[in-house]
Amino acid sequence: MGSKFSVFPGQYENQLNEGMQRYKNENVLGRILSHDYTVWSNSPEEITNRLGWLKSPENSLLQAADILEFVSSVKKDGIKNVLLLGMGGSSLAPEVFSLIYGGSGLNLSILDSTDPGAVLEAASKYNPAETLYIVSTKSGGTVETLSFLKYFYNLVVTKLGADKVKVNLAAITDPGSGLEKMTRELGFRKIFLNDPNIGGRFSALSLFGIVPAALTGADIEKLLNRASEFTQTFTPSEKYSLEDDSSSILGLLMGELAGLGVDKVTFLTSPGISSFGWWVEQLVAESTGKRGHGILPVEGEKWMGADNYGFDRLFVNIRLADDHSFEEKVGDLKKAGFPVVEIVWDDVYELGAEFLRWEVATAVAGWRLGIQPFDQPNVEQAKVIAREFLKKYTEEGVNPALNTSLSEDGISILGDEKHTSLKEALSGLFSKVHEGKAGKSLRSYLCLQPFIKPADDTSEALKELRDLIGEKYKIAVTCAYGPRFLHSTGQLHKGDAGNGLFIQFTGSMPEDTPIPDEPGSDKSAMSFGVLKNAQTLGDRMALLDNKRTVLTFDLGISHAASIRKITSIIKSL
Repeated sequence: MGSKFSVFPGQYENQLNEGMQRYKNENVLGRILSHDYTVWSNSPEEITNRLGWLKSPENSLLQAADILEFVSSVKKDGIKNVLLLGMGGSSLAPEVFSLIYGGSGLNLSILDSTDPGAVLEAASKYNPAETLYIVSTKSGGTVETLSFLKYFYNLVVTKLGADKVKVNLAAITDPGSGLEKMTRELGFRKIFLNDPNIGGRFSALSLFGIVPAALTGADIEKLLNRASEFTQTFTPSEKYSLEDDSSSILGLLMGELAGLGVDKVTFLTSPGISSFGWWVEQLVAESTGKRGHGILPVEGEKWMGADNYGFDRLFVNIRLADDHSFEEKVGDLKKAGFPVVEIVWDDVYELGAEFLRWEVATAVAGWRLGIQPFDQPNVEQAKVIAREFLKKYTEEGVNPALNTSLSEDGISILGDEKHTSLKEALSGLFSKVHEGKAGKSLRSYLCLQPFIKPADDTSEALKELRDLIGEKYKIAVTCAYGPRFLHSTGQLHKGDAGNGLFIQFTGSMPEDTPIPDEPGSDKSAMSFGVLKNAQTLGDRMALLDNKRTVLTFDLGISHAASIRKITSIIKSL
């Protein structure tokens, strides 16, 4: 068993070969495996304590028996569902596991939205008596996750009684975190303590990913053994050859091409494993998008035909062995001269190895770009601004709001910039699309940022808008709900070279619900609606502070209908 990896560098073969030679000369792989922080920085800060993921398969295997015993005990207690409460690295890998392996174990859902409607929907989705609520956060201080903890702790106590905390609540966190202390005091059923030397986005094969994977019914020993076997492909030995080290080759290719303006890694994935793109999007974007550099992952994009893509694309086709639906498309891309990577899985248990391949590749790309891939300075920047808004609310009762510069047909444009019509505002935004040139000139991309309740009709409307913009302007377009993306691609949006354009969507929240001040308390200083509003404004201000172009729409009550109106206007431009 295993996966097949092939690379077609096209016109960039010389650059890849030169990068490989430099990689060998500087012994980069050996230094990474020995935890040498000078690969990326003159300082060990947030590096030497962030490389534990290299041993995640082996370490998680040592804890497999305990994890499986936990799963068995949960089932014996009549638990049928799992609601995981987390953000970013704590939630994305579990979501991938649930979508790829779900069906043979417990039903697993993720709550990673502070929209009050999404919180209320998650609370009502499952019978609390048959549900395990898992609070998952590395730091133990993530505001969204702590808010979820307090809310769902109160739900369990109110609906089932205080004695059920020891049955229906569990946690995954780092040793010594505030969450560990709190959950021990509250009497949670189980507290899994993860290796603290792993950053959130590199934690897929640690307890943050493997505990939820086991609950969904995945064979975690098979998954981890495959991943452990894969580590041999990037472990120097007498048999080691860089030419056979797909992880390093992938990272070198991404880094070399990004330096030439080919900075959009576009994924084409088999339907059964397409959710992998959500995880790798966070890994690559948050790791490489900083200090004026950035590699933009593009997943879930409509196929536009080889003739309609710009020079800024590297294509990665990840498919199952029995899926041949991409053969013609990949062939067209190669004929057109695009660099292409093909990865073929024998079966879905290659997922563990794939996580590792991309983790190593991302670390290598960081070396090539001259950036530190394990920190996230601009994520913290947006958080600081949001906290300032929340402090103002709790101390003064003032809920910050943007000015309305224009209202038309049930849609408002928010901000201080004056506009005469929706059409004029959109035309002005798209006039800033920069096509770039082959070399080091970067081509624009556009990001849709809906800070609204995730819903099927809204997602469909957003997809139609995304497809239209991509086809009309021939640029990469990404889309992700907020605040989810703040812990994923938000770092790249503010830390890259600044070629992004951003459309932010807000809208009415028909329902709101309070966040308890403390677990078990009826007192509440703010609601989820207030928190989401602060996050929306915080991200907008962080983008503007970093000289990004942002257009913010309030969609009113009918979110999907308003998005379709905007789509119609763009069609007419």
